[in-house]
Amino acid sequence: MIKFSDIQVYRQIEAPCDQDTCSGFTAVLHPQKAIVLSFRGTTSILQLIQEINKTVFVSWYRWLFGGQVSMYFGDAFVRIWNHGMGEDFVALRKMYPDYEIWVTGHSLGGAIASLASSYIIAGGYADAKKTKLVTFGQPRTGDVDYSAAHNTQAEYSFRVTHYRDIVPHIPMGKSGGYHHHQREAFYQRGMKSDEFKVCEGNESTDCSNGLYFTNSIKDHTHYFGRQVSEYGISGCV
Repeated sequence: MIKFSDIQVYRQIEAPCDQDTCSGFTAVLHPQKAIVLSFRGTTSILQLIQEINKTVFVSWYRWLFGGQVSMYFGDAFVRIWNHGMGEDFVALRKMYPDYEIWVTGHSLGGAIASLASSYIIAGGYADAKKTKLVTFGQPRTGDVDYSAAHNTQAEYSFRVTHYRDIVPHIPMGKSGGYHHHQREAFYQRGMKSDEFKVCEGNESTDCSNGLYFTNSIKDHTHYFGRQVSEYGISGCV
């Protein structure tokens, strides 16, 4: 796992999301010449269940740049973007116009990161060739049309999945037509080594969709041998 040094955290941002709080931060990695937009994942099992239920049973959110997405995810993106993430993005772009844009998030944060990458690329705020999206344990975010649109927008896009992580498999694909966008980086035997498999397809059975049981909460809360919720609190060490 690559460790980054000389990280300048610009701001942490919080916004109310239903009964919980959506959160993220903006930062700059000067050695890599990258602006970072990072979105936090679920804070509790309760929020995880709420995420699932709202995604399946609440009406769609029509996405401006193609297709439809979960109302829950769409609303979360708008809230955190309007609470400062968008303002920071514009400010950092002006300060570092030649830097790449790195967008990332875990769980719910992965879905928001997916939308953020679509928004800044398709909206003309960032060059697709200088924008990188990498998510971890990302749930299905939108429908087939959103998936197709995102595939044409984000040239560098990876959904990292830890073995039997339950969240990338919800909502179930047949529950109202939810569909992943490409591409999946699948760690099948834990994440202690650098061995992983990349599947270019949206819903390839050669990666995590090929497993019989994908119901692990532990695989969702632990990535690269660390509990995700405690990693940042410990100072990312």
